[in-house]
Amino acid sequence: MQLKLKSANTLVIAFMLGFALIIFFLTTSFLEFPSPSSSNPSADEIFLFSTLSRSAEPEPFKDLLKAFNKWDSQIGCSQFRAKHTESLANGSKISSLQDVGGAIQCGELQMNHVSVLVKGWTWIPDNLDNLYSCRCGLSCLWTKSPVLADKPDALLFETTTPPFQRRTGDPLRVYMDLEAGRKKSFREDIFISYHAEDDVQSTYAGALFHNNRNYRLSPIKNNDTLVYWSSSRCLPQRNELAKKLLSLLPHHSFGKCMNNVGGLDRALSFYPECEKNVKEAPKWWDHLHCAMSHYKFVLAIENTVTESYVTEKLFYALDSGAVPIYFGAPNVWDFVPPHSIIDGTQFSSMIQLASYIKSLANDPVAYAEYHAWRRCGVLGDYGKTRLASIDTLPCRLCEAVSRRNGRNAEAL
Repeated sequence: MQLKLKSANTLVIAFMLGFALIIFFLTTSFLEFPSPSSSNPSADEIFLFSTLSRSAEPEPFKDLLKAFNKWDSQIGCSQFRAKHTESLANGSKISSLQDVGGAIQCGELQMNHVSVLVKGWTWIPDNLDNLYSCRCGLSCLWTKSPVLADKPDALLFETTTPPFQRRTGDPLRVYMDLEAGRKKSFREDIFISYHAEDDVQSTYAGALFHNNRNYRLSPIKNNDTLVYWSSSRCLPQRNELAKKLLSLLPHHSFGKCMNNVGGLDRALSFYPECEKNVKEAPKWWDHLHCAMSHYKFVLAIENTVTESYVTEKLFYALDSGAVPIYFGAPNVWDFVPPHSIIDGTQFSSMIQLASYIKSLANDPVAYAEYHAWRRCGVLGDYGKTRLASIDTLPCRLCEAVSRRNGRNAEAL
């Protein structure tokens, strides 16, 4: 009997150890990042260091507009366009974005008017509610009001699950999941996610993710504190990555995670000009872009590393006039302008990455080149990223509903 108990205990221990190992490997593969110690430099790393000025002395700067003027006199848009012409012409070998701006076959549309009723609580902005004039003469009513859409052609669910069964004559069931897992409800007729493989794609790059923000951007950059970071969802892997990099760089951390500014909601005490409305209590998001704009760099780390999962963390930094230091989707360059971000995974070590950031912060010409895409109109696939965002989702979803003939679609 004692032998049997020992065997059983051994099996239990072995099972628990195995389970722990599985959890360990799952969590440690959550984010991959360079080691903190130096190793052989990558080709991308060598190229980036080669773009720095040859000047022997660092040239600290604060005024972004003066840095732009210096870049104009030494490089300029013509040279920048020529440098990126070949890469822009080649494009992505694998399409990460749906061709939402391409030609449409108007004959495929079976309805001239589509109404979409958004069901249940959702983060989708209220000001998306509207009557849209779409392509091919299609009109699209997008609303959260069952009064305005009493007989909708489609029901959109995001935080709630669609009905299990749909009969002919019932609205089409649309389900949206923009989280990394892209989990279908398996009750939907149309599925919306951030990925191009799904029925309708919606990227995080749209302006509607930035509602009610103060867009007063500072032309003066901090020269002593280089990096802005704010995170209040303290995931162990993300914290570990941030700690290894930020320990090598002067930074401000404004969120709950690794806060070093004396508490939460301290951005307005640093930058009172960022207050949006003195008559209302400030919210963390209404001064986000303004606060970011005072820094040369913003650290953007995704919750999960997976293909095409490029979230607002990156686009907020771009829109604030800072240079993002990015860890996330391996195909991130399919979504952003050329030479607009620093991809942390291109470096062989955190030490090398921090060294490059420090050098860039003291090189006005090299730093200004990270803003050239915006000033010279060299967008690459970023134009498609914006076109496939939530800003254009109503018309694109209404087109998909129209192709299926809405309520008249046969039940599956």
